[in-house]
Amino acid sequence: MKKSNLAVTAAITGIIAMGGTMLTTAPATAAQDKEKCYGVVKAGKNDCATKTTSCAGTSTEDNQSDAFVIVPKGLCDRLVGGNTTSS
Repeated sequence: MKKSNLAVTAAITGIIAMGGTMLTTAPATAAQDKEKCYGVVKAGKNDCATKTTSCAGTSTEDNQSDAFVIVPKGLCDRLVGGNTTSS
């Protein structure tokens, strides 16, 4: 009986460890598939601070050149006015 309990415990521990590894690598992979896109954000909809504002959601004008939004990689180049670098 003890050997079967040990095997079950080892199997469960292995599954939990695998799940934890998968959870920690998923966000890193997702982040690699994203990029900052400058110059396409509506006023107040930026994702983070800009050169002239202190935090997300504080851009003061539409298409502000230093305000960005996170988009899937490759999308920014297809958006009118989109740049992957701040101007």
